[in-house]
Amino acid sequence: MDPAPRAFGELPRDPDLGVPVPFAAGTDVGYGDRPAGSSLSARGLDKRRVTQCALSRVCGVCGATLGRPLAFLGTRTEVDRLAFHLPPAHLSCAEALLAAYASVGEPLLGLDAPPGAWVLATTASFEFVRPGREDLDKRPTFQPSSALTEVTPAGG
Repeated sequence: MDPAPRAFGELPRDPDLGVPVPFAAGTDVGYGDRPAGSSLSARGLDKRRVTQCALSRVCGVCGATLGRPLAFLGTRTEVDRLAFHLPPAHLSCAEALLAAYASVGEPLLGLDAPPGAWVLATTASFEFVRPGREDLDKRPTFQPSSALTEVTPAGG
């Protein structure tokens, strides 16, 4: 497995998009969801890494232990339903990822479509919720268990 945590500037880059690949996307080849020989990608999330972030309480961007506040980067829909797919991050990591991804017009981080606008929300705690048999979306979510203390539209 690759070294973690990593400073934001040391994250590997997606060779197609030229953006940093966060810890939760799987920053090493041949581990988790990415077969050996495939390129690193910021397009999807690695299920093993997502679970590791939840259970070990580490940042989905850099892989270091989380403190407070917890920052969630997601879409308006994720904020409205209080269920995020990208694991929580340090506020500084989420802000750096937001800046790096703001101009990318392609689906990233497991989204089915480009987000339109990213939203950064902060909170103090979360619940990790695995999907049930009847759920159409089989991806786990991170659901804030305390009120969002700040919601900031991307670029605003």
